[in-house]
Amino acid sequence: MSTPLAIGARHKGFNRAEIVDQNFLEFVQLWQGRAHSAPRDDEPVLPGSALDAHGFRELFESQIISRHLDLMARVLRVQNKVFYTIGSSGHEGNAMVARLTRHTDPAFLHYRSGAFMAERFRKLPGMDPVADSALSFAASRDDPASGGRHKVWGSKPLWVLPQTSTIASHLPKALGTAVAIEQARRIGHTLPIPADSISICSFGDASSNHASAQTAFNAAAWTAYQKLPAPVLFVCEDNGIGISVKTPGGWIANNFQSRADLDYFFADGLDLAAGYIQVLRAVQHCRGSRRPTFLHLKTTRVMGHAGTDFEIEWRSIEDLMAVEASDPLLRSAGIALESGLYAKGEVLNLYEVARMRCFAAAETADKRPRLTTLAEVLQPLAPYSPAAVRTEAERADYADRRLAVFGGAAKLPENLPPRHLAIQINQALHDLLAKYPQALLFGEDVAQKGGVYTVTKGLNKTFKGSRVFNTLLDETMILGLAQGYGNMGMLPLPEIQYLAYFHNACDQIRGEAASLQFFSNDQYRNPMVMRVAALGYQKGFGGHFHNDNSITALRDIPGLVVGCASRGDDAAAMLRTLMALAKIDGRVCAFLEPIALYMTKDLYEAGDGRWQFEYPAPTESMLLGEGRVYNEAANDLVVFTFGNGVPMALRAARAIEKEQGWKVRVVDLRWLVPLNDAFIAAQANSARRILVLDEGRKSAGVGEGVITAIVEAGCGATAMKRVVGADTFTPLAGAALLVLPGETEIVAAARELAAKG
Repeated sequence: MSTPLAIGARHKGFNRAEIVDQNFLEFVQLWQGRAHSAPRDDEPVLPGSALDAHGFRELFESQIISRHLDLMARVLRVQNKVFYTIGSSGHEGNAMVARLTRHTDPAFLHYRSGAFMAERFRKLPGMDPVADSALSFAASRDDPASGGRHKVWGSKPLWVLPQTSTIASHLPKALGTAVAIEQARRIGHTLPIPADSISICSFGDASSNHASAQTAFNAAAWTAYQKLPAPVLFVCEDNGIGISVKTPGGWIANNFQSRADLDYFFADGLDLAAGYIQVLRAVQHCRGSRRPTFLHLKTTRVMGHAGTDFEIEWRSIEDLMAVEASDPLLRSAGIALESGLYAKGEVLNLYEVARMRCFAAAETADKRPRLTTLAEVLQPLAPYSPAAVRTEAERADYADRRLAVFGGAAKLPENLPPRHLAIQINQALHDLLAKYPQALLFGEDVAQKGGVYTVTKGLNKTFKGSRVFNTLLDETMILGLAQGYGNMGMLPLPEIQYLAYFHNACDQIRGEAASLQFFSNDQYRNPMVMRVAALGYQKGFGGHFHNDNSITALRDIPGLVVGCASRGDDAAAMLRTLMALAKIDGRVCAFLEPIALYMTKDLYEAGDGRWQFEYPAPTESMLLGEGRVYNEAANDLVVFTFGNGVPMALRAARAIEKEQGWKVRVVDLRWLVPLNDAFIAAQANSARRILVLDEGRKSAGVGEGVITAIVEAGCGATAMKRVVGADTFTPLAGAALLVLPGETEIVAAARELAAKG
């Protein structure tokens, strides 16, 4: 018979997708086995199977739908009607996992999850997996998962949080979500899902070797070892190959079946009748024991990694034929016929009806609108509700809790003398944890010790270990936990001990947390405020890892908000706004705390106390993008800076005013992402000279963005110069100050500007 696939394949020549399709048709047509009497719906599909006939029918249909979505994608991709061809063929056994779990069990799926999704769609009435998937394949604006931004397996009503091209970076947040489900009970938080839910996470055998997978397995075992519940079901779909690199035979079983505190189960995902009981046992164990569970699901991979993967070019024909012979859809067809539930013609009809349904849905989806403007693309990336955020930031309806936390009216921080940065961050964190019962603060050393710099001192004692707690030494897992808590409606405040350590876990923010709103069309959010002890000038202590001025990695993450306060009152106001951004708009935020300014009390001379400030009342906040200006009327020289650069620039300004006779204005940007271009331009517009003081590196800092904003606004400064850090790592001792900008360099830069007129 001439199928749409065969017609499309003729234009591309011989291909394995056509072979796989024909294999199924011929298998059914040529089947010569003996059929049993058809069982009733509630009877085993085959003798001894835990899967009943009704369940088999639905699973078989889900498998066929998944297969035809793959076949349709291969044909229509060459016509530019479909834009994704990584298929699920060979992995259709994951439909059993979907059937045996609930639609309220959060699922983090890898890209071979077509059958899982088709089966989970049964959990709610009125949903159509074919139509929704076709819209996603077609990159339609009406795609209910991502709004046409990416082909993802995702669904808001089905609690499938969308992933893009995942390798293993979703495992930490899947574990984090499992931990959060249990944490909710300990802090009295109402979950958006049932309290006995589990978190599901699927991935391939090759991905299990990835660092972010290993960190999740380790953290899961670390948690279980301490008798802390973590109901995560890790589903390793083992097809024996990663793109073109074979997994050593037996590697997954050998590596995982004997791991302490990671409970191992095996299931045959190629055989619904045999595999069902094995999957059932794993799911029941995870839900009942609340322990991390590893389900090793045997699968295969037919039709290659994706439509562009021509396996015949690098794989022997004998190997390909052996893989295709293990196709789980052939085994399911055999069960259908052997059980007596279907005659040959009924199986073929079911198969062809699904084919026509998928192609029809794809043709319909192709006619639906796609994203056509930049505004449409960006719409869910960085939602911002200024009025609501400000109202939330300045909400102070928790007076009784504040009094209890601080120990009475006389001890409220706004009634105390001015304090330095570290103390006021500490006071602000006490304030925020009192304001938000769903807020959690965690990281390395933050609890009893109070952090390396005592910034979190006393929080663990006040709010107890259920809300302020230490984690294992693993930044990837700290940020995975934060995403899990955010997924469950909490407000996490993870601490990364040093900026240099953030780079170990950057992808948890770049590839996972900050992308969720974008790829879910703002249906899912994982709000957080990540605190990072950062920047340089620790007088040579610790070298690069404790004097890291590389913030460009943060500035390059779409949708992320980055704030950096140089003084205590600004820190308190900024933290209120960041928490409001997280709560109201679901934003992922980073708060950089300049380590060298933590304990700084003086500005110009020892003992002047001029870098200590009064704590702002809880009704005060700071607008996103709002900078601070010192000596606003001055225009001979305007210095743009942030963090450590602010007090440095103020000191240098005195020398410049004495030497040049200029009036110097210092502009503290405070917000580094997004930069407030309009504010920068307004400050630059009246300047005769401009100096950009950036402690970041010359080739990758904040200064480029500032200068771009100035130039693009057409500001007519007569001269402009940067004072920046060198393109190097930071050494120890006094040599550290050789690579970072200092007051001497600022004054020298002013002389150069003076020489230009």
